[in-house]
Amino acid sequence: MPGTPSTPPTAALPGGYARTRAWLHEYFDRQAAKSWETLTSDAPVSGIRATVRAGRDRMRTLMLSWLPTNLSGVRVLDAGCGTGAASIELARRGAEVVAIDLSPTLVDVARQRAAQSTLRGSIDFRAGDMLDAALGEFDYVFAMDSLIHYELADAVAAVSALAPRVRQGFVFTFAPRTPLLATMHAVGKWFPRADRAPQIVPTAEQALRDALQQALPGFTAGRTQQVKSSFYTSQAMELQSTPRRISP
Repeated sequence: MPGTPSTPPTAALPGGYARTRAWLHEYFDRQAAKSWETLTSDAPVSGIRATVRAGRDRMRTLMLSWLPTNLSGVRVLDAGCGTGAASIELARRGAEVVAIDLSPTLVDVARQRAAQSTLRGSIDFRAGDMLDAALGEFDYVFAMDSLIHYELADAVAAVSALAPRVRQGFVFTFAPRTPLLATMHAVGKWFPRADRAPQIVPTAEQALRDALQQALPGFTAGRTQQVKSSFYTSQAMELQSTPRRISP
């Protein structure tokens, strides 16, 4: 496996990645931190947000089911950890989790919640960019609803920047491009601000597969499954490291 790059991987990414990253930091750390903390808790929420909460819970359960139940000694990057729900579950399985998010506010919430949980493994919470080469190498990358805000080229470039430091594979989500989803997002603009979802970029599955195949010859797309819960629609995908053939 190639060593850790000596230059930040973001330097080679399209400019759209940096712009979206800056917008996400502003949104999740300053505009929506409190509402996101509430959404990811057991506190009462509106009917619309309750469906989003239910959808996210189902998606997290699905993605976790694609990883080994015993993760002792396994290093996992929770890319875009938010308030830490996935990180906690991964650490309960014994994983050594590096949990990173652009929002220091949400990372603080995640750290507090993890401190109240019983963990077999460990969690190293960080505020920053999920592509930071200083984070080191990983067996798996878990990226739930953290790439859905990026244009296709930017999302694929981000995965490509991580790939040289990933031994086993990725489980991540994208927003599937469907007529229903497009309509729901158009209608969503008329909702009260507190009920609006952050901007996402619907992506055609085949276009994503083609782009990943071209950019990541060392990985193969595996399982994929949509989760729908009223105003929450997301699709999980698995990328597995392709074993190298040894010449006789």
